[in-house]
Amino acid sequence: MALTLLAAALIATGCAGRRLADPAPVEDRGAAGGGRSAEVKTLPGAENAGKPGYYTVQPGDTLFRIALDSGQTWRDVQAWNSLANPNVIEVGQVLRVAPPVGAAAAAASTGVTAAPVASATVVSRPLVATGTATATAVVTPAPAPAPAASATVPAGDAVNFIWPAQGAVIANFDEAKNKGVAIGGKVGDPVLAAADGRVVYAGAGLRGYGNLIILKHNNTYLTAYAHNQALLVREDQAVKQGQKIAEMGSSDADRVKLHFEVRRQGKPVDPIAFLPKR
Repeated sequence: MALTLLAAALIATGCAGRRLADPAPVEDRGAAGGGRSAEVKTLPGAENAGKPGYYTVQPGDTLFRIALDSGQTWRDVQAWNSLANPNVIEVGQVLRVAPPVGAAAAAASTGVTAAPVASATVVSRPLVATGTATATAVVTPAPAPAPAASATVPAGDAVNFIWPAQGAVIANFDEAKNKGVAIGGKVGDPVLAAADGRVVYAGAGLRGYGNLIILKHNNTYLTAYAHNQALLVREDQAVKQGQKIAEMGSSDADRVKLHFEVRRQGKPVDPIAFLPKR
């Protein structure tokens, strides 16, 4: 009997010992995992973070918006950073958003002196409406006097703009909430190029802008035309002031309107300061 009790006690002690020892392997695995150095992925351009002419990608960014905010064309930003796919960028990646040293001539080639595409006519490219749009005659309202040049604007880069649409202003510029002005109108109303330039973007890839056209006028000024029903020009096409480039619509908007922006070196400025008084 005594022998039986002793054996039972030894078995119970052994089981208790195992129960106490059970958590140890879990802790050991955690310690081993914590001991391994985490693999840190080095993103392209990290060595240039914070330097002038570079931008660190933030959540929600797209190459098109980064280029617009930098006053550059998305194709230039893609080329400067050797991006195989402009739709693939990573948070934390550092992108060059200014021309490389010695590339001034290449940057200048994106201005209004660029040769037009081979077609001699304006190419229709409706994105929402069906049917084929046609080119119209160039309208040439009297331009406004050029606003006083900022100290940061290179000499000779001032532009005389005209109104891009005939409707009334229904929303004014607000740097925090509205980066341009909204001009009312009817579906299909003509949208005109506010100045000579070259189409550097025509599409619907920027959220909140709908069918959008961006014109580059020189190395200082861009203009943007948003919420169109149809786009009548294509990228790389040279356009003249007053040329019909789109038809007014309500794409990605709550009503029919033209959202018009003027950007000086990528920074939105009040278009009313650049347009003729009505």
